[in-house]
Amino acid sequence: MTDFKRTRNACYFTYVAMASIFSLPPLLFVTFRETYGISYTLLGTLVLINFSTQLLIDLIFTFFTKYFNIKLTVRVMPLLTSIGMFIYAFVPMFFPDYAYAGLVVGTVIFSVSAGLSEVLLSPVVAAIPSDNPDRDMSRLHSLYAYGVVIVVVLSTVFLRIFGTENWMYLTFFWASLPIISFILFCTSPMPDVNMNNGEKDGKKKKHKGMFLCVMCIFLGSAAENSMTNWISSYMENALNIPKVVGDVAGMALFGILLGLGRTLYAKYGKNISNVLLVSMTCAAVCYLVSGFSQNVIVAMIACILTGLCTAMLWPGTLILMEEKFPNPGVAAYALMAAGGDFGASVAPQLLGIIVDKVTVSEWAMTLSSSIAMTPEQIGMKTGMLVAALFPILGVALLILMRKYFKKKKN
Repeated sequence: MTDFKRTRNACYFTYVAMASIFSLPPLLFVTFRETYGISYTLLGTLVLINFSTQLLIDLIFTFFTKYFNIKLTVRVMPLLTSIGMFIYAFVPMFFPDYAYAGLVVGTVIFSVSAGLSEVLLSPVVAAIPSDNPDRDMSRLHSLYAYGVVIVVVLSTVFLRIFGTENWMYLTFFWASLPIISFILFCTSPMPDVNMNNGEKDGKKKKHKGMFLCVMCIFLGSAAENSMTNWISSYMENALNIPKVVGDVAGMALFGILLGLGRTLYAKYGKNISNVLLVSMTCAAVCYLVSGFSQNVIVAMIACILTGLCTAMLWPGTLILMEEKFPNPGVAAYALMAAGGDFGASVAPQLLGIIVDKVTVSEWAMTLSSSIAMTPEQIGMKTGMLVAALFPILGVALLILMRKYFKKKKN
């Protein structure tokens, strides 16, 4: 019998290495704004480009899975990550006048790799024989969260010691890690991954159920990534917390709680439907508190706790999908990844637009003169309140899903 332990570990390490794609750019948002004069809207657009590219990859795999050599694609995708991140750092370094163009090109390339990892790593792990597949899936996604913590802590220490003007050398370091993933995959056996779309009976009902799952992962991803991409800037500019404190006590703790929630479910979790409903409810509360609270400590705690509340929203929806539709196939995972990436692209971009629009609005300027807040702080808090709509809608959707699947089962 083939031993896939090394293969599983390769998937785990790749998820840790991929964390830099999502967590490093938000740490550099303020640096990009101050160094290259890039607006919040354009910074939000980088996030949109990131997840839109992943969304395109998801859709391609949803409809054209059979045309790909899955094993070869899995092995090559880490190299794309390295190439994209090297471009991300090199262009602003040597061509500062075209800094944003370099950031865009680099983002597109490493986002292709990120899209491939989301589509393929979950079914690869699911295809490896295991006594507890739910545990393996939750552990896979928990390692991404711990990767975020590692990236945030090491990056914050680097920027503190060597200065934000040397951010590109930090990017070079993170760009080298996916090369290790490439080596691990090339020296590991690959399991046979289910390429079909599962059972054919009850196709109409299955499509409706899958649509509900896709909507659920869309809202869950929006709830998670709104905070993931803006917590650093929010704490620094809206709460006036020093960048080092905001990144370490904010983004790093957010990542720790994100990973902790997934680890706890991997060890003790059951009844994923209830877990998702409670998670969405608590996430909505956290966003509302962070947006409305005038107390810096309370608002900061609410931001951090969002990590625990949103921990299972993405992997939990995958587990729910696998529970409702056994042997779903790569196309189903790709469709779910598309829903998640769409939420992760729309939400941060929406926040960036809201912050920019509100900051320069007459309403914010008038309000700032009567309360102890700047127009930018008002814009940031308004963005947080709008982001609360995603988990609120998620609660309503999950209630609908429970009724639907209960009726289908009966």
